[in-house]
Amino acid sequence: MATSNQQSVIGDLAVSHLDAAYNLARWLLGNESDATDAVQDAFVRALRFADTFVDGNAKAWWLTIVRNCCLARLKVRRRDIRLVDIDRMTADHGDGAELRRLQQTDSDDVESRASFAQESLNLRKHLRRLPSEFREVLILREIEELSYREISDTLHIPIGTVMSRLARGREKLVKAITLSQGRNGGRA
Repeated sequence: MATSNQQSVIGDLAVSHLDAAYNLARWLLGNESDATDAVQDAFVRALRFADTFVDGNAKAWWLTIVRNCCLARLKVRRRDIRLVDIDRMTADHGDGAELRRLQQTDSDDVESRASFAQESLNLRKHLRRLPSEFREVLILREIEELSYREISDTLHIPIGTVMSRLARGREKLVKAITLSQGRNGGRA
């Protein structure tokens, strides 16, 4: 059982990396509600097993727990319905959700902001369609900005596999976006 000092450290760790944990869970599970539940489950699990953490990369340890909770939820979901609706995130948020999160640019040009919003939607759509092993490493590297070592520790795979999956994932993503643009006359 974890000491109160260990629980305090785990609480601080979870809070400091809460955004990364939630973001990873949301990408893996496809919706906000399940992501919130998985992060809460991960926090409880981290508290319960705080004594198993040995010096090392605390963020990778925490994200590993979050990932494992997400994978457990996906396993139950697959058993219950056999299919995971990859477009559920869009249904939960609606396409307008991306527009509400659109960051302000230096340009006040409505056309360029709309173009940026469309590119962002297209990128997210194609990222969601990637096989999970590529999507995971891309999210952890490009969105969460984890190092190759941190990704390796989080996913329990060799660094060479991380590098390979990143390269292949990026290649698949670029190919999908390029094909989409070709079908839509240059528009994503």
